[in-house]
Amino acid sequence: MRLTTSTDRVAVATRLSRTSAAALTIVSLLLVFALDRATDAAPVQHLYYLPIVLAGVVFRMRGGVLAGLSAILLYHLANPHMLTFRYEESDLIQIVLFLAVGVTTARLTDDADRLRRIALTDDLTGLHNLRSFEARLLDLVRTSRAERAPLALLVLDVDRLKSLNDGYGHLAGAEAVRMVGHIIGQRLPSVAVGCRYGGDEFVVAVPQSTAFEGHSLADELCRAVHDCAPVLAGHSFPAGTLSISVGVVSASFEHGSPAGDARRRDVECGEAVFRAADAALYRAKAKGRNQVCVA
Repeated sequence: MRLTTSTDRVAVATRLSRTSAAALTIVSLLLVFALDRATDAAPVQHLYYLPIVLAGVVFRMRGGVLAGLSAILLYHLANPHMLTFRYEESDLIQIVLFLAVGVTTARLTDDADRLRRIALTDDLTGLHNLRSFEARLLDLVRTSRAERAPLALLVLDVDRLKSLNDGYGHLAGAEAVRMVGHIIGQRLPSVAVGCRYGGDEFVVAVPQSTAFEGHSLADELCRAVHDCAPVLAGHSFPAGTLSISVGVVSASFEHGSPAGDARRRDVECGEAVFRAADAALYRAKAKGRNQVCVA
């Protein structure tokens, strides 16, 4: 499930940033090489670390290693005595460090990205967590306002989860929530953002989506959950064991407002849309569950 903002724009921006980073890395290596060749000074040679770090951050392991090897080659070319492979201890340390810096930078960058994903992801379902969703919803409201396009919000929860917990234990209930979360994630449009924001409560935002389109998506999710035959905590259950109720709202936002009020206005709009969808969810549950209500 991709986050919104136009996918094409993100792809183009990524390509441009990587191209710029590659060009900057190459130019930096060549500049340091020229200085190294002119001065043969250790402080100048340490400047090779800068493009190596840049390559490791942007291009990860492959970039860090390639930049490190390039620095080693340029280091040899800038210092002709090294072409005879008569290394001093400082030369060996420098060569090892070029590679070590590239590898370490790439690994640290990967770890930082992994931690960021963990911080923004619900560990049970793999959907966004509340912190991540709130930020994305604010962006979606802002984009919807700017583009004068509707934004649909679906609020849903698992029906009768307490009965499942009481009868088969909380592990079965947790696995039911996980299964529903996976079904949601598999069936959302690529531009939609899905979130688990409570025990068995989910919210989905779909940009450029009318109430009819939101209702169609909610119906599809209801059918998919109801038709699954889950295995929960080692127990096999028939199709129809799980169901969800869904509240749907589609909203459009007025364009334009004083710039100073923009963020507060967008936060209030997002909260209002959520409250409307949440109220529709309660109506769906009051009507008997396993159904969709539109605000």
